[in-house]
Formats: sequence, C-alpha cells, structure tokens
Amino acid sequence: MKSTITRLILLISFCFTQSNAQTFSVFGGSIPDNGTSVLFPITVSGLPTTIDSTFGVIKVSLNISHTYDADLDIWLIAPDSTYVELSTGNGGSGNNYVGTNFYDTVPNFIENGSAPFSGSYRPEGLINDVNNTQNPNGVWKLFIRDTYPTDSGVLMSWSITFRNNPPQSNQITSSNLPIIKINTFGQSISDDPKILATMQIIDNGPGVRNYVSDSANMYYGNIGIELRGSSSQGFPKKSFGIETWDSLNNDLDTSLFGMPSESDWILNANYSDKSFMRNVLSYDRSRAMGYYASRIQYCEVILNGRYIGVYIFMEKIKRDAGRVDIAKLTAADTTGDDLTGGYILKIDKTTGAPGGGWTTLYNPPTGGPKPEIQHEYPEVSDILPVQAQYIKSYCDSFEFALNGSNFMNPAIGYRHFIDVASWVDYFILNEFSKSVDGYRISTFFYKDKNSNGGLLKMGPVWDYDIAWGNADYNDGDVTSGYAYQYVHPSSGQQVPFWWNKLLQDPYFRNTLRCRWDDLRANILSTTVLHNWIDSVGLYLDESQIRNFERWPILGVYVWPNPSPIPSDYAGVKQELKNWITNRSNWLDANIPGTCSLVGLGNLNETRTNVIAYPNPASGSTWLLLPENIKGLADLNFYNELGQQISSEKLPSKEKNFSSIYNI
Repeated sequence: MKSTITRLILLISFCFTQSNAQTFSVFGGSIPDNGTSVLFPITVSGLPTTIDSTFGVIKVSLNISHTYDADLDIWLIAPDSTYVELSTGNGGSGNNYVGTNFYDTVPNFIENGSAPFSGSYRPEGLINDVNNTQNPNGVWKLFIRDTYPTDSGVLMSWSITFRNNPPQSNQITSSNLPIIKINTFGQSISDDPKILATMQIIDNGPGVRNYVSDSANMYYGNIGIELRGSSSQGFPKKSFGIETWDSLNNDLDTSLFGMPSESDWILNANYSDKSFMRNVLSYDRSRAMGYYASRIQYCEVILNGRYIGVYIFMEKIKRDAGRVDIAKLTAADTTGDDLTGGYILKIDKTTGAPGGGWTTLYNPPTGGPKPEIQHEYPEVSDILPVQAQYIKSYCDSFEFALNGSNFMNPAIGYRHFIDVASWVDYFILNEFSKSVDGYRISTFFYKDKNSNGGLLKMGPVWDYDIAWGNADYNDGDVTSGYAYQYVHPSSGQQVPFWWNKLLQDPYFRNTLRCRWDDLRANILSTTVLHNWIDSVGLYLDESQIRNFERWPILGVYVWPNPSPIPSDYAGVKQELKNWITNRSNWLDANIPGTCSLVGLGNLNETRTNVIAYPNPASGSTWLLLPENIKGLADLNFYNELGQQISSEKLPSKEKNFSSIYNI
C-alpha cells in the first residue's frame, strides 16, 4: 500500500507564482542504494516557449534525507537533455540536504560547504546553461545516484524556479587560447577509475581566434578522464587526468599541440596559483637549462556545456622517446647491461601512486620517518623481482657511498653513482623557487642503462604551483633560507639526507656556485624572468578575466596563499616578480662555494660501472661488471667506515661473481 501511495505522489506537481517568479515543485521518493540512478520528473507548462537572458531558470531547490551525503551525485536534466551538475560527492559522512537552494551567483560553493547542507550554494555546474533558447515546457528531471552501498536516503521534494532576467553567468564564445570541450554524458568524474567521455580541441593556430562554434580541428574523439591531485581535489576547480582512447577504449597515441605523440595527458587547474605561471615557469626554465620537462599549452575548458576556466594542458611524466628518454625495460631484461635500465623513481605522497618501493637506508637529518622511494617506471605491477632488487641495490649503494667517510672520493664516493650536473641544477631550481614540496614530495629521478651512461639523474621537475612564494607554511613565502633545511616535524614526508651531505663536499659546493653564477647571467636573470612573466601575463590577460568571473577568488584566501592577497591580476603578477627579485638577491649572497673552475665541462668523471648488490652486504654479494673491462679487474671491498677489507682480481670475461668475505 505504501509503494502505491508513493507512485501516486510522484504524479502530483505544484506551481507557485510570486513577483515574476514561477516555481514548480514535486514530492520525491526513495533513492536506490545500489549504484542505480533514479530520475524524479517535474512537468512544466504554461511558460514562454523560449528561455534565455530575458526569462529562464534561476534556482533549483531540494530536500534529501540521506545518511552519507558524499555518496550522492545530483544533476538537473533539462527537456533538451542539457545536464547541470548540482552536487557530486560532497559532504563527507554528514547527513542530509535541508532546504538546499542552488543559485549561480551566490558566493558559497557547494564543494566548500558541510553537511547538513542548508541555505544557498553555488552548484558545481551552471544553472544558466539551460537558458539556451530551449522550450522549457516539458519534463525536467532531477538525476540522483547513490554511488556506494549501505547508506539509505529519500528525496523528500525538489523544485525549479523561473524568473524574468535571470542573472547571467560568464560564458565563453571565443578566445585567443585553444578551446577544449569535454562531455561526460551525465557521468560524474571520480578519482578512479577513468570514465568514458569525448573531447574536442579547437585550435586555429597562433594569432588566429578560436570560437566555441568552430568545428574541432585538432582532436575529436574518446578519452578516459579522472580527477587527479591530492590536496588539490578539495578545490572547486578540479584537475583532470586524461587518456586519449580509440573506439574500443584502448590507449590511442596522438600528437596534441605539437607535442610528441602519446596517450597520457593532464589538465591542470592551478586553482591556488592565481598567476597560472608557477608550474609553467619551472618547466620552461628547466628545459632552458637542458633537461626534459613537461610541455604545456594554456587553454580554456568547457565541461558538459559549462565554462570552467583557464587550464594548463600538459604532458604526464612517462618513459618515452619524447618524454623521459631512457631504455624500455622488458620482462626479458634480467641480466647484464639489459638489467641496468631504464628506471624512473620518485619520492612522493602515496595518493594515486602506483605503490611499491622501499625506504631509504638512513634517517633524514630533520628526524621523522625515512623517505620512501617508489617505483614509477616500471610500475610495481610490471617490474620483476630481479629488476626491483637491482635498482634498490643501486640506490642503496649510492646512499652507502654518500654516507661513508670517503664520500668525497671520486672513485668510490657518491660521484660514482649520480649525474652531478643534474643534481646541481635540480637543487638550484628547487631552492630558487623555494618549493615547500621540494626534495620530499613530487621528486622524480631516473636511471638509464649503463651503456647509455647509467648514472642516477634528478628530474624531471614537477609540481610547483605552491612554490615561488605561494605557500604560507614551512616559510614558503619567506625569501631567505633554504628549503632543503626546513624541518617538517608533523609531516610524514621528510627531506632525505642526500642534500645535506652533498653540500658538505667542496666539489659539489663549488660546482653549484659556478652553475648558479652562469645561470644568473642569462637563463635565471631577474630581467629575463620578469620579462617572461610580462609576456605570459599579456597572453593570459583576456582569459584570466573569464576565469576569475567563474571562480571569483582574486583577493580571497585560497590555501596556501600568503598574505597580503592581491585583489587583481596585475597585483598577482607583481607579487610574483617582487618575490623573485628578493629571493634571487638572497641566493646571490648565500649560495655556497667558490667558483674557480674554468668552464664546467663534464661534471661526472669517467667511471667503471661496477654494481654490487646487495650493498651493504654481509656474506655473499653479486657483482655486475661492464663488458668493456679489459684485462684484470681490481675488486676492492670496503666496510661502512671506508676501510678496505678485501682485494681480489677478476678476469673481465666474468660477468657474475660471488665472494664470501667477513666484515
């Protein structure tokens, strides 16, 4: 009997008219708790046959009783099938939407609210998107999906309100930037897995204007899309991971914006970096210094028919000839030179990470847990045990050498294992930007085969949106002091001891000083950096206006912006310039070392790639020798104090060697 009454109630709708506003309202019903979507319709009639800027929808209201709000995806669907995202995945474990009103123009984003949601909120989409000249007389639907079992809910009622002169949300019709249009067909985008969507890219070339009405001329096809980021997922403006897919939803390598062909891409929101420049500046300067860094393209994005702002389309870090150009490691690469590369590793949060790896041998100088080294390539699901053991042993050997009393010795010290030039340049860019995440988060390094050099290289640089003075914690906004020395007492991510020890070596310090002076004369000069900011700022001057109309955060604190907070875009750019000036002045006076070198030349001496693992070892160790050793090889074994404990000779034809010795 109860279900019959519910079905009858769903057929009853109400229309209220008051001061030019007309509201249509219905009771609701149960929300299935099994991931099945349900539609709650309202039949609208008696309105003008067109809704636009003179008459249209201004508000959607609802009442929901639910025991876990974050399970709910809620969308409005217009008669012409236009979707508007009202709220998806918000409210955590809190309960209920009570008298919740969605308007486009109120200051409170639903993403920033807390359950029970009561009062007025700005939806995740734009209600004004439905005021697109369609005929409003017909069936409007409230789409609700409970994405996770065990929690129940009921839609008590919902309503839609029309009025004269609905407030206009900022829409984009054309841009000097490329335009990307993404359609998820009503699906919400989650952290994992990727969902099927379509992407259109409109790019008419340099100096030619792009119109939303233009046909897609760079890409029009399937993509997989997911949310990306860690703390940034809490921002209203989301970043996305994208894969280009073929018709069967398999990876499709394609060249976009002139970048080398690949399938993995990123749309970076840069919400807290109101300049949109900090990541781009870091990658651009790293490339100018001679390294691979993610290529980028500024663009404006429309998601499900709504404008969502200025984005940075960029490459994801991957092993590839056009990205991190190291050897591909296969299941057949288990011995000899084949085993020695390539590998990409990282020190990072575990959010979204492939997992797997090991902790460093030694405690960080600041205390706290030992940093964890994670596999990036091959992923932990693909890497073979012998390969994982090899790269761990190589890194352990580096740490053992760096921590030893003979660490400055070019033959048996740390220089035997690392590409000093890349470590110096990585240190310079991290310290110039004073990245609060530097060294301990988003830190990548890699190793190619021994036949291709085989040294451990730092990079590519990654994730600088809260660098360059844009952090109000860990002294990130202070232009003096070193990032590598900062103590992170409450953090699970600590700076490894590497940098503190490297700077005890006069060779490393003097090399650093020479390289800093050289870069400051051109690539990192204050004038060059200021001119770069002016140039990029001019390029973004039109699009930033639309972005900050959509996301009105100029002059508003967004974590972790330091104070004072500029109230306009000109002030944002000047803030960045001022910080760079003051930071560079401090580093000019404080970078350690004395530059007495005549040109840097090759910072890594010629060496013989002899790898022992496990290392340190007690008992048996396995040695891998290169094929280019001629004659007899001298094998000298040292303990942790740097004292020689054994010496043997080995014919070069031997590739595998086990030696039992006592430490």
